[in-house]
Amino acid sequence: MRDPLSIGFDLGGTQVRAALVAGGVVRRRAAVLTDVAGGPNAVVGQFRALAAEICEGVDFARIKAIGIAAPGPMDTQTGIVDHIPTLPGWNEFPLRQRLAEEFLRPTIVENDGIAAAYGEWKHGAGKGLDHLVYVTVSTGIGGGVVVDGRLMHGRRGMAGHVGHFQIAPDGPVCSCGAVGCFEAFAAGTALGKRANMAAASDPSGYLGSKASSEKIVPRHVVEGARLDDAECLALLREEAEYLGVGFTGLIHLFSPQRLIMGGGVAKGFDLMSDDIHAVIRRNAMAPFKDVPVVVAALGDDCGLVGAAALALAAVEPADR
Repeated sequence: MRDPLSIGFDLGGTQVRAALVAGGVVRRRAAVLTDVAGGPNAVVGQFRALAAEICEGVDFARIKAIGIAAPGPMDTQTGIVDHIPTLPGWNEFPLRQRLAEEFLRPTIVENDGIAAAYGEWKHGAGKGLDHLVYVTVSTGIGGGVVVDGRLMHGRRGMAGHVGHFQIAPDGPVCSCGAVGCFEAFAAGTALGKRANMAAASDPSGYLGSKASSEKIVPRHVVEGARLDDAECLALLREEAEYLGVGFTGLIHLFSPQRLIMGGGVAKGFDLMSDDIHAVIRRNAMAPFKDVPVVVAALGDDCGLVGAAALALAAVEPADR
C-alpha cells in the first residue's frame, strides 16, 4: 500500500517553499522568493503555483492534507496570524481558512519551530525519543519541545519561543525589543554583526577581503574557519560559548534526552560541537551534563516534513 501524500509549506520572509511528502520523505520540492510587497493574497497565489508544480502528474485525490509552517507569533489553534515581523500586512490574516478554501483539504497551521521539532521527532534525529528540544539557529532563534512523548504547544499554540529568554542582564537588544535574549547573542544575525565588525577592524584578513566584494554573513565565518583562519575560528568559539549557555538553560528547563540544532548556523556545527559540549559540562547541574547536542538529520527540510506530517496526523491520528 502506498504511503498517503500530504503537502508541506514553509512561509518565510525570503522564500516560500513547498514539498510533496510521503512517509516522512520529501518526494518533490519547489521554492520561490516571497512576494512580500504583494501581501498575503499574493503569497496564497504562490502557494497555489508551488503546489501545482510539485503535484504535476500526481492525482490530487491522493493528497490527504495540507500543512504550513509559518513564523510567529501566531495563534495556531485558530489558524490566524497575529503578526509576522518580516512580513508586513499579515496581521489577523486567517491563514488556515484561506488555504483550506484554496485546496479543499484539511489544513493545519503550525509555528515553524514546532513544525521542525515534530519533523525531527518523527522522522529525524529525535526519532524514538520521548523528550527532546529542537533549536533552529538562523536569522533568529526558534524551536520546539517534546516532553513525555507529547509535542508542547502551550497557550494559543505559542510555546517554544526558545530564543526569547534572557541569558544576561544587559547586552544587545533583541528583535523582540528586550535586552540580553539568547537570540540577541547567538542568532545568525548576531554572529553576522560580529563578523562584520571583525572584517572592518582587519581589512586585509579573510573576512576583510571578502567584505570588499560582498556582504559578510555567517556562512563566510564557517568557510574561513574550515580554512583555519584564526579570526573565523575565534568567532565560532565565541558563538559556541553563547550557544552552550543558552542550550544549558533549555536542558535545565526541559530535561531532554537530546537537543537538536538546526538552521543555517548549524552548517558549522561540527566546528563548534566540542566547545558547545564543554560549556554544557561546565555549566549544567550534574544530572544534565551528559545531554548530547546533535545536528538536525533532516537539514532544511525539517519544517516542511514536520508541517506535512502534522497535517497528516490530524486526519489520520493513529499515525500520530
